[in-house]
Amino acid sequence: MVTGASKGIGLATVRRFFDADNDVRTVVMLARESDEFRAAVKQLEGDNPHGKTVAPYAVDVADRDALLATTERVMREHGSVELLVNNAGVTLPSPIHEIDFADFERTIGVNLYAPFVTVQSLLHLGNRFDFILNIASTAGMSGRSGWLTYSSSKAAVIAMSEAMKDELAIYGTRVVVISPGRTATSLRRTLAPDEDPSTIMQPEHVAEVIEMLAGNVGRYIDSRNLVVRL
Repeated sequence: MVTGASKGIGLATVRRFFDADNDVRTVVMLARESDEFRAAVKQLEGDNPHGKTVAPYAVDVADRDALLATTERVMREHGSVELLVNNAGVTLPSPIHEIDFADFERTIGVNLYAPFVTVQSLLHLGNRFDFILNIASTAGMSGRSGWLTYSSSKAAVIAMSEAMKDELAIYGTRVVVISPGRTATSLRRTLAPDEDPSTIMQPEHVAEVIEMLAGNVGRYIDSRNLVVRL
């Protein structure tokens, strides 16, 4: 299951697992309702060489009640979530004196609360994960001017993931947090609108790393916070 699956790293990750001849038979996609999301699902359904199932769920992960209802549906309709990629992210960069508190709340809601709610809800529903990957950011490793809300939320994701890693190890669950550097996503365009996206890492590069970490090789390179960058 991948959150923020309509574009960027989320969609690239979905495609990585969906297009491969592997043991994954169903790919659950969570994203807000949008033309991008519908087009992504249609494209996957139309090019499905391995006969896999695409299971899209339109939900705003910042809406806790809606997210809880969605995780219940996922468990009811699919039985379990073995691999989870918490990718959904948002921010509105502003200097501290211009930050609107509602924007700060949404950034924390999407970037931090949503992965927590997703994992906790599925655990409460009896799910046992094989692998959880939370996507933080190098911006969460040091504060950056104008990115206060984003940096704060991603720093919290790193710390939360460390706690998850220790607490869920007893169930055999591997928890990994990665901090991608500059990646050509729509969120990056918001953060750095003047940057040439062709000069930085692409979502597909991060998706390739995620696929590797989810596999057997990943068992030998787990760490507290893996930095992924050029």
